[in-house]
Amino acid sequence: MVNSRVEAVPAVAVMSSGGGTVGKSCAGCGSRIDDRFLLFSMERYWHTRCLKCSCCHAQLGEYSSTCYSKGGMILCKNDYIRLFGHSGACSACGQSIPASEMVMRAQGNVYHLKCFTCATCRNRLVPGDRFHYINGTIFCEHDRPGGGGGGLHSGHPTPLQANSMMSDQKVC
Repeated sequence: MVNSRVEAVPAVAVMSSGGGTVGKSCAGCGSRIDDRFLLFSMERYWHTRCLKCSCCHAQLGEYSSTCYSKGGMILCKNDYIRLFGHSGACSACGQSIPASEMVMRAQGNVYHLKCFTCATCRNRLVPGDRFHYINGTIFCEHDRPGGGGGGLHSGHPTPLQANSMMSDQKVC
């Protein structure tokens, strides 16, 4: 499945090193693959020890039969969802979110900065603003339905924080 800049690879194929794979170079380390088994994923060959999640470093051939690629990173399913949400798309507009773009998060959903707005007044919320998240809808502190401000989110003040997705070191 390929969705814009997001690639979900449906399988990590484990192959025997015979039958046309002799002398292949590993996409991870660049060395020749002489091991008994090797992996084939994202149209490239890998040592079993080299195909790893960029964040948690889990060996993906052992961990899962699926890996994800976005923004130059190779990710396990858990880290992909943690970083980009379930779809890799903005929860408000549905458009893809580039790996280098700053995002806002609320209740496990991910938003473009421009899309994180109050449903009533359409003002954009920025880090530090208090907001209400009611039935999947975002409201600024002043526009909370059914009651005056207070900045409560599940009964607690909710200061807003932005999350950056710039590089492997900053993301993980």
